[in-house]
Amino acid sequence: MTDGRKLKGERRKRELIEATLRVVAKEGVAGVSHRTVAREAGQPATAAAYYFEGIDDLLTAALTSCMHEDADRIRQAATVRAVAENMAEALKDPGRLLAEFELFLRAARNPDLRRSTDRWLNALADFARRYTDDPNRVHAVVAAIDGLLLQALLTSRPPTAAEFEAVLLTLLPQP
Repeated sequence: MTDGRKLKGERRKRELIEATLRVVAKEGVAGVSHRTVAREAGQPATAAAYYFEGIDDLLTAALTSCMHEDADRIRQAATVRAVAENMAEALKDPGRLLAEFELFLRAARNPDLRRSTDRWLNALADFARRYTDDPNRVHAVVAAIDGLLLQALLTSRPPTAAEFEAVLLTLLPQP
């Protein structure tokens, strides 16, 4: 396969993964089929089945992709403020965040998916460990970030970066 064809294939797979997240955001996991994802991606009806053997493969790829992206963003955040800004930024696309949580919960039922979710949780724990070596505080920060983001999906006025920062500063000792 030439490099151009390989790049095109990778681009199509990426588009299908993004389309899967949009379908999950609109219709939930139950709305995902090869056909609905291909339609959402603007690709031929057979495209999703060509690149992903089954729906589970497609959903796993979507989960893996968003967990890797989210973990990388946390790892690149140098301060509590930067993490809080990341959290507020995630709420600008509540549908995508909702899709991520729905996919995230699949790992509760399927231990094979936990490698991706562990990457996210480990990134949060590593962030907290920059400020404390107390395992209870680290656990509290990890739980708080996920809990705050989930709660924010349920409110009519999502928290601001400053509000997220205030909570995180309450949990983390300051130098």
